[in-house]
Order: sequence, then C-alpha cells, then structure tokens
Amino acid sequence: MDNTTLDNLRAVYLTAEDLRVAASILYNAYHDDAYFMEALGQQDTQQYEQKLRAAIREELNELWQQEQPLIGLFDQARLIGVACVITQQVPLGEARYWHWRLKMVLGTGWKSTQSLINKETRILEHLPSNKCGILQFIALSPNEQNKGYGAKLIQAVLSWCDEQPNLDGIGVFVSNSRHHGVFVQQGFCSIAQVDMANVAGEILFYTKK
Repeated sequence: MDNTTLDNLRAVYLTAEDLRVAASILYNAYHDDAYFMEALGQQDTQQYEQKLRAAIREELNELWQQEQPLIGLFDQARLIGVACVITQQVPLGEARYWHWRLKMVLGTGWKSTQSLINKETRILEHLPSNKCGILQFIALSPNEQNKGYGAKLIQAVLSWCDEQPNLDGIGVFVSNSRHHGVFVQQGFCSIAQVDMANVAGEILFYTKK
C-alpha cells in the first residue's frame, strides 16, 4: 500500500506535511454532510463551520498520533483525495481517551462531542468482530469529483485492508444514496439501518478477502 499505482494516480500514506491540505479537503467535502450538520448544529453558520474545522482537525491529529492509516490519493505531487481509517487497536466510542474528549469539547462543545462518540459506539455495536476498522473520513477535492476517483480511493483502502493480518474488515456509516451505491459497487454490504443524530443511514461493511 506504500505506493499503489491507480492509472495516473498514486495511493500512499500521508505525511505530517500533508495534514493541512487533507484537513481542507475533508472540510470542503463534509461541509454539507447531513450528519455533521445535525451533530454540530448548523443554525449558526459561522459556529458550525468553526466546529467542523475543529472536529476534523482534532480527529486527524488523533489518528496521526495513534499511527492509524491516513491514505492520500495523489495526482503526481498534488493531493486530491483522503481516506482515514481507525481500527479497534485504539479505544473508540465511549472508551475514547480523555485528551481527545477534552480537545473535542473545547472545539465543538459537549453535545457535539457526545454525538460523535455515540455515532462511533453505534457503529461498533454492529461490526461483526472486535478486529474491524471504521472508515472515519473519505473525500475528494471539489474539482476532482465525478471522475471515478472516489471508487479508486475506496479500492486503495480495501487493498490496505486486505493486507492487514489482524483486521476482519471495515465498516462505514453512509447517509447519502449516491455514496451508498459507490461503496456497494466496491464490495460493501449493508449490515444495519440506523439513525445518527436523527439522520437516517446504513452501516456498510467490507469483509476482508
């Protein structure tokens, strides 16, 4: 997975220098996401945008510190896509570390932090084993969407998953029907219908080959 060639693209692990651009890509992609709009509260646009930036920043930093897979899709030297996986090798949901909780509360507020924790807990409840990952984020730069690159980014994640001896598969919560179709085409199956922060969606799961 260190250098997977996808046509003219490369899927590689992100470096510390890539995190700022990765955060920008994720922010733009998730700005209008139904779950985040409900969880973070979109009534005040400026506050919502600040909370979203904080949530993405803190989660990226935590994933980096915990040495979780952050996969970037590059067009030559240009980062155009990001996928972030967290595994059950680190505490998740209600077991999240106190320092993550504190930073997330300071950035997004107590209610929003609890919503993020509850979402993770709900996903964990439906995963088939304690050796599964969760796809926390997956996004493309706005100008690179609708080119088939999303499928290629998912394929890179699944290639990584297939190589992990201690992983049974990867789960993801999906509330967008268009995204749902892309995941299913790549081998994900629905394992539960759930509501997250009053947003209806499904937990999809990929079983490692």
